[in-house]
Amino acid sequence: MSTRPAPLIPPRLRAILVRVPFLVQLVRFLRRGAARDRNLLVALTVVTLVVGLLAAQVSTEWFSPSLLILVTLVGGLQLRVRSLVTLLVAVAVSLGYIAVTLGPGRVGVGLAVTIGFTAVLALLMARTRGKLGVQGLRGDAMLLELRDRLKSQGELPPLPKDWGGKVVLKQAGGSSFGGDFLVSMRDGDRVDIALVDVSGKGVDAGTRALLLSGTFGGLLGSVDDFLPACNAYLHRQRGDEGFVTAVHVRLDLATGDYTITSAGHPPVVKFDAGTGNWEVASAKGVVLGVVPDLHCEPETGTLHKGDALLLYTDGLIEQPGRDIDAGLDRLLGEAERLLPSGFRDGARALVNAMASGHSDDCALVLIWRP
Repeated sequence: MSTRPAPLIPPRLRAILVRVPFLVQLVRFLRRGAARDRNLLVALTVVTLVVGLLAAQVSTEWFSPSLLILVTLVGGLQLRVRSLVTLLVAVAVSLGYIAVTLGPGRVGVGLAVTIGFTAVLALLMARTRGKLGVQGLRGDAMLLELRDRLKSQGELPPLPKDWGGKVVLKQAGGSSFGGDFLVSMRDGDRVDIALVDVSGKGVDAGTRALLLSGTFGGLLGSVDDFLPACNAYLHRQRGDEGFVTAVHVRLDLATGDYTITSAGHPPVVKFDAGTGNWEVASAKGVVLGVVPDLHCEPETGTLHKGDALLLYTDGLIEQPGRDIDAGLDRLLGEAERLLPSGFRDGARALVNAMASGHSDDCALVLIWRP
């Protein structure tokens, strides 16, 4: 004969709870909420009430009401909006109890304003996390993971000993995200490198750059006509979200032969070790996403021993109130300083010299044969 387990809540108590709508809603809320959120809410509420009780009955020096600021901050970082509201009610109760017991002077205007400002800030943080559908600091962790993925994707693939490469990315305002990014891949002796510039700068352009880096990275090496494929993708997108320029270099590591195609991007420059001069490539094309069918005028050539290719974005040569050709001439002049210190050490110095005095996303890719 089977016996049914005893109910967790006695029938009489359950009948009383059903008659009280507030308790019914509270039970349903606790059941719907995640266990972690509920447990943290209970812990913070208990701490809040204990601090208020001890401050009023024992000493405000040992149990200062300002401790409630820390409790509010923790709640704003970890709790959901509904749970945070419950915690803020407990904070208000504790402050009210202290003021009634010890007098309003114990809870000064400065402390009340500080806790009120902290509560508003905590609500804004909780609301933002609620829109993202994440708890705690998971949203920040996701952004950090995206940043690391974009950074790893912007590195050149391993090159043979008789080749050298250097990538320098400098985002506007010191941000981790920007509108300039690099995608590259290597298949045997063939290397594909694409440097892309999304309109805007800093974090504003970073979201589009994150989206396009994944798309362009999937297209690179998968299609023969890389830039036309990128153009077709952007042209299918709805809305006007600004322009995108890109330059694509396909390089044969065995022979040194290369092909440059450009879509509205600043021209690639080549260092000719035989003459010691920097030459501007003639490859050109229309900005991506403007026309349905992109027509590019590529340029082909060969990198010999000592030669180098320099890819960059307009952040290096474009300055307010100055002609872009003047910026290109200045870039070629500064590039002469790469020779005394070597390409690898001079790449960073070149970016710092060209980017000084203005705030814009900058990117530089240098490929050479030692």
